[in-house]
Amino acid sequence: MPSVVGLLEQRELAGRRRVDELREEVDRIQAELIVAEEEWEEWAVAPARGSARMEALRSKAKRLILCGRPAEAAPGRFTLASGVSGSGGGS
Repeated sequence: MPSVVGLLEQRELAGRRRVDELREEVDRIQAELIVAEEEWEEWAVAPARGSARMEALRSKAKRLILCGRPAEAAPGRFTLASGVSGSGGGS
């Protein structure tokens, strides 16, 4: 018959093993979480970056219109203004 102390030691060892297994699993999950958060942040920020670029392009186009370079035939549709050649250079 096993002793009470021996049974307690077995239980403690089994508990310690389970804790170690769970810690390893937590480490693995935390590593996966970091990767997933980084990917999510890239996707979450991408529309804002694209929107900022589009706003910058629209602003530049509007400035060019004020200078008389292109004409805005319809909102967002730009063509060269009459009397302006396309080979003038500049931006």
